[in-house]
Order: sequence, then C-alpha cells, then structure tokens
Amino acid sequence: MTNFALVIPENFDLQELLRDWRQDSHQFVQHDLPKIVFVALASFFLIRLLRAITARVGTLKVRDRYSDVRARQVKTMSGVISSVGKFAIFFVASLEILSQLGFNLGPLLASAGIAGLAIGFGAQTLVKDVINGFFILLENQYDIGDSVRAAGVKGAVEDMSLRRTVLRDDDGTVHTIPNSEIKLVSNMTRDWSQVLIRTTTAFTESSERIVTLLQQVGDAMAAESAYAADFVVNPRVLGIDRVANGEVDYLLAARTRPGRQYDVSRELRRRIKDSFAQHQVQTGPPGRVFVVETRD
Repeated sequence: MTNFALVIPENFDLQELLRDWRQDSHQFVQHDLPKIVFVALASFFLIRLLRAITARVGTLKVRDRYSDVRARQVKTMSGVISSVGKFAIFFVASLEILSQLGFNLGPLLASAGIAGLAIGFGAQTLVKDVINGFFILLENQYDIGDSVRAAGVKGAVEDMSLRRTVLRDDDGTVHTIPNSEIKLVSNMTRDWSQVLIRTTTAFTESSERIVTLLQQVGDAMAAESAYAADFVVNPRVLGIDRVANGEVDYLLAARTRPGRQYDVSRELRRRIKDSFAQHQVQTGPPGRVFVVETRD
C-alpha cells in the first residue's frame, strides 16, 4: 500500500495566504461582482423586453382579406427574431461574465469559431433555407392561396414556413420546395390579375360593330352584382390584334381580383359567343383541308 504524505514548504505562511484570499475576495466583491450583477440584470431586462415586443407584434391584427395568413407570417418572423435576439444577448452576456471572472477568452473564441465553421459546412443548406424563407416572409413575396411559379414549378401555395414552400399544381400534385432553391418567384395573383381574350371574326364584319358588341358584353358583366366585385376596372376592348387569311382578331382585356381571372374569362367567352350568335356575327372561314393522292 502506497503512503501519501503532505509536504508543506518551509516558507509557507497560512496567515499570508488567508490575507491574500481575503484581499482578492474583497476586490472581487467591490469591483467585479457589481459588474457581473449588472450584466446579468441587463441581460434579463433585455430578454424580457424583447420577448414582450415580439409577443405584442405577434398578436397584431392585419385588416385585409389575408389577415390570417399575414398574422401567421408576422408570428413566424417575431418568433425567429425573439430566438435570435435571446441567443445574441445570452452569448454577449456570457462573454462579459467570463471576462470578469478572469477567464482567457482567446482559446474559447477560437474553439467556438472552429466549431461554428464545422457546423456551418454541415448545415449550410438548412441555414440557406431558413435565411431565404425569412426574407420571403419579411418581403411578403407571396401568400397562402397565391398562384406562383417558383423553382420551375407552378401551383397554388398551400403552406409555407422558414424552411420550405408547398405548392399544389393544376392536376393535384403537391410539390415541396426548399426555400434555398427559390431564386425567382413569379406571382400571378398579386394585387390584380389580367386576362386577354382574343376573338376571331370574318374579314367582312364591321370593326366598329364588333368592338361595340365586345364592349357591351364586358360592361354588362361588370355591372352585374354577381361579378362586379371580381373586376378591378371594367373590361376594355384593345382593338384589332391580327388581320390574316380572311380573319380579324380582336383583343379584350379584363383586369380582375387575384384568383378570379379564370372564372371571369370563361364567363366572358360564353357571353361573347352568345352575343355573336344573337347578332349573327360571321366567324372566319373554315380551315382548308388538302388531300394528296399518291400512287405506288
């Protein structure tokens, strides 16, 4: 069995050691401890203030047709800002407290930098998704229900978060797109939409008569209570768009509310057809069919 013996130096002075500890403790209590307490209280106050502000912002009500969607966006952004802000406050406060306790922060910061670099390389795609998603929400590039084209896919936005956007196209297929893949967004339902209806008649028909009939159809539909709210402005006949092969194409432009352009365009085409049939408007000549006989 090994015996351990406590070796005390000959010049050891216990009273001097206790005196040094007392002086260090007195200096710590007088100078360092108030700074640590101040940093801790300031951090606690800033975190509470940040939490109160973000909670207040998250409960704000947006008064428009997309109030639920925008409230969700505001709540998401406030949550992200709260998390990032609390982490930043805690990190800075920890560094200040450690420096007051006498720790050398150089090696610690170097280790944190290397660890952060490794994590950044491993999760850079996720970080890009979150950053891009944050700016999509912040800039309000599209809302839930909008018809958009993003990352080569077109469809209606069903769900969106900081990491991904969910689109459903016309045949019902659901596309989940990471936000880092969204470089260009084409929103077809922002503020207003426009449809262009091209109508073909025979060359012999009077241009003034056709323009008058088209304008009457547009004005009558825009005046009806069932469709009045769908139009931003009344439909307008732009005039003749093409003359060729015994045909004349007329162009009618209708500016509608977002998402209503398809129903409005179908109803306008139906009414134009009925109006032309009622006023016996001649359409263009039928297409020509060439039959080629070959011999063996």
